[in-house]
Amino acid sequence: MKTPPIVPPQEWEAARQELLVEEKRLTRARDALAAKRRRMPWTAVEKAYEFDGPEGRVSLLDLFAGRRQLIVYRAFHEPGVFGWPDHACRGCSMVADHVGHLAHLNARNTTLVFASRAPQPDIERVKARMGWTMPWYTITDTFDADFGVDEWHGTNAFIRDGNGDSVYRTYFINARGDEALGSTWSYLDMTALGRQEAWEESPEGYPQTPPYEWWNWHDAYGDDAEPALEWLARTRQGPRGRRD
Repeated sequence: MKTPPIVPPQEWEAARQELLVEEKRLTRARDALAAKRRRMPWTAVEKAYEFDGPEGRVSLLDLFAGRRQLIVYRAFHEPGVFGWPDHACRGCSMVADHVGHLAHLNARNTTLVFASRAPQPDIERVKARMGWTMPWYTITDTFDADFGVDEWHGTNAFIRDGNGDSVYRTYFINARGDEALGSTWSYLDMTALGRQEAWEESPEGYPQTPPYEWWNWHDAYGDDAEPALEWLARTRQGPRGRRD
């Protein structure tokens, strides 16, 4: 293997700073792309899709769990998939392994679920074996075919109209696009409302709060924990600036 040159620390730091310029340019481009997603048109979901869950039959609207936004990853766990019935497909399993703690997404009024064609007993067995805790439902109709994930994996984003029953599809990521998903940030960046932080370029009237203010330990959302910005100000540490 032909390795890069070995250089003194000062030369290494100069090279890192040069590359950092490109990395910040990429970060700004990624932010701009997410802003364009927030301006994508929506399309209404007209069909009444149904899924089997741990507690029985549920609708697409039920998958929101009362929240405004829904992200659905179509994972291949079904007869005919390599690893069946002991495993979901290897790629989808890697995606599942990368999912962060869902409490942070939930705090931004967003629900993430997985969906497959495997029956619930098979899904629950594999979840227990692999240590996965995300909600995982069984597709019972044409949901996968209608949303571009019947022959390949993919992630669809939906939003509901306030507290109403109208559901809209807002975005779709598949193929190598799924590689970047897993963190709270990457999932929020594909949604119609984004991270909902004040620095984002979003349409007028979109929900936004100061960055860091809503952050919390995953087991402390909803309690009386001190907001992150207040704690940082009181300890005089100051919040880290957004990397741009």
